[in-house]
Amino acid sequence: MKRRNFITASAATIPLLALGHKLPTPSTRTPKGFVVKANQSRFEKKTLINGSSPNNLKIASKDTDGVLSVFEYIGNEKGGPPLHIHPNQDEIFFIVSGDYLFQIGSERYQIQTGDTIFLPRNVPHTFSQISAKGKMIFFFQPSGKMEDFFRTIGNLTEQPKPEIAAKIFEEHEMKIVGPPLAY
Repeated sequence: MKRRNFITASAATIPLLALGHKLPTPSTRTPKGFVVKANQSRFEKKTLINGSSPNNLKIASKDTDGVLSVFEYIGNEKGGPPLHIHPNQDEIFFIVSGDYLFQIGSERYQIQTGDTIFLPRNVPHTFSQISAKGKMIFFFQPSGKMEDFFRTIGNLTEQPKPEIAAKIFEEHEMKIVGPPLAY
């Protein structure tokens, strides 16, 4: 590359860097389509929440260059996570079956089979499965560290003490800000 072209190209990137934009990096995106069968997980890795509820990864962060992760949760017990915040991610839940209570900020929504709910980043939220069984598809955009979070939670053999749970959430770019919803 000629010196003049190098200097011009380098100078052109300065405004992007100043605005906090990342320069393009080589893609790790999956180069072709794929199918993940019902009740199966991408890469055949199973994750059980509380030892009984499969949380199957359907579309992985590495499939989308970190832009999106999609999970299928099959709830075999009532309950849900503590009130928490994702500072960097939006979430979308589609209820395949069952009844759920969601809280977003101070608003509560009872939703059921066929309903969709959007949870914006930086807003405290939680949910509780209120039916004995349930199933939902949910999305994180961008992926963040959610796949690793669910692997970590799935490897627990008992409910963690509050300080351990808070640490796990923080290690995965979330913050607990309140208790789970009563059901």
